[in-house]
Amino acid sequence: MSRSNDIGDSVRRAIDRYFRDLDGEKPAAIYDMVVSSVERSMLETVMRHANGNQTIAADMLGINRNTLRRKLGDYNLL
Repeated sequence: MSRSNDIGDSVRRAIDRYFRDLDGEKPAAIYDMVVSSVERSMLETVMRHANGNQTIAADMLGINRNTLRRKLGDYNLL
């Protein structure tokens, strides 16, 4: 199994758990909740592995450094 499948399985289990834990409540804004949770965790982890170096982290993520910096700001990770 590839690592992306492992990540996908983890997300799937977390979303299934979210639905189980709703206890009759109506689900709302699932997409934004999942994307922001996953993105924040990913950014924190990659920045740690890059020893805080944004250029290295951006290369690891395959995104532009300015995009990374904006995302870090969005999540108050600067």
